[in-house]
Amino acid sequence: MLKAGKGAVWFDPAQSEKIESCMTKDDVRALIAEGVIKRKKPQMKSRGRARILLAKKKKGRRRGRGKRKGTKKARQESKKRSWIKNVRSQRTMLRELRKSDGADVDKIGYRRLYLRVKGNLFKGKNYLKAAVKEKKG
Repeated sequence: MLKAGKGAVWFDPAQSEKIESCMTKDDVRALIAEGVIKRKKPQMKSRGRARILLAKKKKGRRRGRGKRKGTKKARQESKKRSWIKNVRSQRTMLRELRKSDGADVDKIGYRRLYLRVKGNLFKGKNYLKAAVKEKKG
């Protein structure tokens, strides 16, 4: 009636006499409606161990070569995030260069360099710095 096995049915121990006096299915249905007989919730898998593992991974454990699946590229943050990180660092570097070596940046032109950064001409900050130094010499 509850579509459950023997172990998955709960009987109210206080109402044991009432349960024993049941004769028909209708009587049992009435007890189910009353809440004397209930179906137990299925037991779920514990997430305790999973939480511990997650905490360790946050700390940086269990991330060695043996645990990796997928290429380095596949495991990287999104392309967009890495692009943003790269471009922002180059732009801050460009601002710093303009402050310190203003004449060197002006030889090429701040705006021109800025647009080159935007156009992905430089791989990183060091390449940008090298380009400015090259024009200097």
